[in-house]
Amino acid sequence: MQIAKKRAAAIDYKLTIDGGIVVDASEKGQPLWYLHGAGNIIPGLERELEGLQKGDSKKVVVPPEDGYGSYDQGKVHAIPRSQFPHGSFAVGETVIATAPDGTEVPARITAADTKTITLDFNHELAGKTLTFEVAVQEVRDATKDELKHGHIHGPGEHHHH
Repeated sequence: MQIAKKRAAAIDYKLTIDGGIVVDASEKGQPLWYLHGAGNIIPGLERELEGLQKGDSKKVVVPPEDGYGSYDQGKVHAIPRSQFPHGSFAVGETVIATAPDGTEVPARITAADTKTITLDFNHELAGKTLTFEVAVQEVRDATKDELKHGHIHGPGEHHHH
């Protein structure tokens, strides 16, 4: 059975950037399950997995525009320290900020001084070319519930790349 829309697929994967730095990988014996065609994984990877079947392996190179997007300097904001709760903030730390519409969004602290804290709301992989090494472990038809909910139920559903 081939990977196609409305099918569940289980993949083992390793994601590298910048010439081989491993930034994510499935755990041994715990492949990533996703619903093909539902946007559960980045578009560039999903497109390249179409048509593969159990036992197939593939190396996929995904440019930023088909991954997590280009790096956008407009998503970097210096915010007055007075708008933060008291405490220490370390450069590189990820915090959860509340957007004007009330949604919570992750941001990385890129600079901090006595007056401001600079937050970067870009995805940490924005602007990066992604290299995936993928091995297809299983392909099956999605259940009615999975199609209704737009994601896979069961083991390995914890990631939504």
